[in-house]
Amino acid sequence: MSNRSIIIMVLILIGATAYLLLKGDGNVDMSGEKHGAEATQAEDTKKDAPAAAPAAPTAAPAADAKK
Repeated sequence: MSNRSIIIMVLILIGATAYLLLKGDGNVDMSGEKHGAEATQAEDTKKDAPAAAPAAPTAAPAADAKK
């Protein structure tokens, strides 16, 4: 690859990155995994998801199988 093509590729990547950063909402949470009352995203996705069909019955737990 020539130097000119590398420079063009870097400029395209910089432009795409700038576009995505400016187009995005900017509300990015980088604080890590949250638990308890702080974990609101999981609750929001449950509310937005359509009602799922009832789950099929599962096999007996391992504790009952040992008897």
